[in-house]
Amino acid sequence: MNTAARVRSTIAVALAAATTAGCTGEGLAGLPLPGGAPDGPGYHVEVEFADVLDLVPQSAVKVNDVTVGSVEKIWLSGWTARVRVRVDRNVRLPDNATAAVRQSSLLGEKFIALSAPTGEPAQGELSDGDVIPLSRTGRAAEVEEVLSALGMVLSGGGLAHLKTINQELARAFEGREDDARDTLRQLDTFIGGLEAQKKDIVRAIDALDRLSTRLAKQRETVGAAVDALAPGLRVLAEQRAQLTAALTALGKLGTVGTRVIKASGDDTVASIQALRPILEQLVRAGDNLPKAMDFMLTYPFPPNITGAIVGDKVNLKATLDLDATSVLANLLAAAPPAAPKPRKPLLPELPLPSLPAIPGLPLPSQPPGSSLDLIPGLPIAYGMAPYGAAEGQQGGLAEMLSGDMA
Repeated sequence: MNTAARVRSTIAVALAAATTAGCTGEGLAGLPLPGGAPDGPGYHVEVEFADVLDLVPQSAVKVNDVTVGSVEKIWLSGWTARVRVRVDRNVRLPDNATAAVRQSSLLGEKFIALSAPTGEPAQGELSDGDVIPLSRTGRAAEVEEVLSALGMVLSGGGLAHLKTINQELARAFEGREDDARDTLRQLDTFIGGLEAQKKDIVRAIDALDRLSTRLAKQRETVGAAVDALAPGLRVLAEQRAQLTAALTALGKLGTVGTRVIKASGDDTVASIQALRPILEQLVRAGDNLPKAMDFMLTYPFPPNITGAIVGDKVNLKATLDLDATSVLANLLAAAPPAAPKPRKPLLPELPLPSLPAIPGLPLPSQPPGSSLDLIPGLPIAYGMAPYGAAEGQQGGLAEMLSGDMA
């Protein structure tokens, strides 16, 4: 068979294959392409894109530049493009994987690149029927977009104004080179300070973020508080004139008070100095003054007399010990009382009547242990005590005779 016959037979076989494929409804898109995805079993994943560019079915699906699947179907759902891909079952990807439409070369074909997330830890495992949402998909910039942006810069965009900007800067800094250099040094120092305090700044920003979050959670409470302030602010606004007048009067009062204090300062100091001796005497008196005041309320009776007053009567109990042996023993053993320390009396001293001297008459003898509970005609002042007081508080006859009254 010559070469021409071989070519004709090849063309006939190709046409027959194309006709057969068209009859089955698959078309050329159903034919396996060289270098395509593996034909083994896999799982299906749906991916959402804002723009799929010129991505077509049977395009490759790659992980780390290795083909692991292919695009099966592309359709539109609202304003979002949805792509169903088939991935080889041996490929393991996290459930929060990302997808992007990329280009194999400058003028090459489009494909979908799947990868693990970079800004967050991997979670779970991608499985059949999962959906990669629009928030985790993207696309690369097109060559046409790059050339269009470059064309805008070159044709009256940024480059056309660079010369003007350069000339204006040179004219602005002309003759001010030292000032510009000093400004740059200060700017460098400022940036260095910011760099040194970077941790503090980040900490302050984090604290502000936490405060903003807390305020956002309590927005209703803050709103209610602001609404509750409205009546008070309204009252303050209505009484603004009165408050202003009060503050003005207060200022005048302060001026007058300052003048009065300055004018009476010496007299005030002199008065305080004159009070100093009185205060010193009060300090020296200590607790004697309160005791004297307590005694004055019941004078000439002791303070505990109030417990013995019943109606218009006073209950008293007197006990006299007239044992001759005890009297003589007390007279002989009595020592002269110690002279009291001189001190300033709180009350004026009153003259006391002198007691008559006791004649040295022989006393009648009494049997030991005998006593008289009550002697008619004996002055009741000796041994007087409130009714109910302890008998141990009463002195003996020798003490009464020597002038020491209980």
